[in-house]
Amino acid sequence: MSKVQTISRLDTIYRNILLSKFFVKGWGDPENMKKIFKFRKIISNRETCRKLVNEKHPIYIDRKIEENEHYKLFEGHFQSPLQQYLSDLIPIESHTAYFQLIVPKNWSNLNREPNSRTRSLKPICLQLAGTGDHGFWRRRNFMAKPLIRDYGIGSIIIENPFYGLRKPKNQLRSRLNNVSDIFIMGGCLILESLALLHWAKRMKWGPMCITGISMGGHNASLAATNWHEPIGIVPCLSWTTASCVFTQGVMAGSIPWKKLEYQYLNYCNQDREDFDELIQSPENYVSVSENYMKTDMLDAGKKFAMNYNDLIHEESFDFASSNFLNEIINLGDLEMTNNHNYEIDTPSLRDASNFMRGIMDECTHLGNFSKPVDPEMAIIINAKHDGYVPSQGVIPLTEIWPGSTVRYLDRGHISAILFDSNEFRKAIADSIEWLTKKYCK
Repeated sequence: MSKVQTISRLDTIYRNILLSKFFVKGWGDPENMKKIFKFRKIISNRETCRKLVNEKHPIYIDRKIEENEHYKLFEGHFQSPLQQYLSDLIPIESHTAYFQLIVPKNWSNLNREPNSRTRSLKPICLQLAGTGDHGFWRRRNFMAKPLIRDYGIGSIIIENPFYGLRKPKNQLRSRLNNVSDIFIMGGCLILESLALLHWAKRMKWGPMCITGISMGGHNASLAATNWHEPIGIVPCLSWTTASCVFTQGVMAGSIPWKKLEYQYLNYCNQDREDFDELIQSPENYVSVSENYMKTDMLDAGKKFAMNYNDLIHEESFDFASSNFLNEIINLGDLEMTNNHNYEIDTPSLRDASNFMRGIMDECTHLGNFSKPVDPEMAIIINAKHDGYVPSQGVIPLTEIWPGSTVRYLDRGHISAILFDSNEFRKAIADSIEWLTKKYCK
């Protein structure tokens, strides 16, 4: 087995400071979960999924927000295509999707020669939101505006379901109430991304790229698998499946496992049998309702839990300019051992953890989805010391997407978000350039 992945101290401290819990109401209604798992079989196949979204799905520009010598900024909306199929599972607030469009005023492309055959192209990038990224400000200012300034690439920035204007009234901040909510969010974003990509194509914009950071990166990967043409794909700080995020990474400590354990114990036998038939993982699990788990992942999880403090990686960036961050680092040792993770101390809790792993793989494992039309257009940004998205113990994304490229950052998850947005933008520009050279002849 390969060397155990070290994790960033900042990742663990950041998670400890944010005391919010996810999935505070539990798994979600069992019948709704069965509907989601059945629909996954349709939405994960490119040929069946593309039939779910009309190529002329109505997209509306509501107003121009700003125009200057560099860019034009617009606001728009449209109806989520998923509401045609799972309307009763989507909060009414999330039925309407909101987005911002920011494009170069003259579509000047700074990285191309004046006489290039590609000078008339209008490259655009669809940006999906990461965990806690409500609204548009962060992606607009740290990603979209620099992409225009440095590379002449426009952006479509969509707001996640369950976030911002789309947040249900009974949800507190980013705390999704149910595990099933994250699957509804992903399903919405897959179809909404297809609607926006069709619109961009109608507007004759391109080459096109899709990207996101953390959860946004994974949702971007899921959406990209269903686009019927070559597309740039830049998932930043995400990997093959979300199962390791919620059962192995530091996020596992933000989940109310006792509540999930109790609810799982109270499922009737028929529900458990139905789930067992519906859940499919490319990893070699035998059953989600019994004590079976892939050996590599089990070993990785055990080592993570048992050797947690030994795995902490001290990152090399300088915090001298930030007294606040220095104080966080100094206080970290006081909390880390108490809040970092959950402990599987009963057979029933182990069953709940395995069930979480199984349903996350069912709905998010990229091995359950079609391969992108051209995986060579994918540039994956991975943090070597990522405490949020552990990459060990699961099938590498490069095996599922043969020909894709991984660029490694010597960072943790949080520090990469804070300090490496330039690397994310460069990968977007490179992916679009690769598309241009290969397909724009």
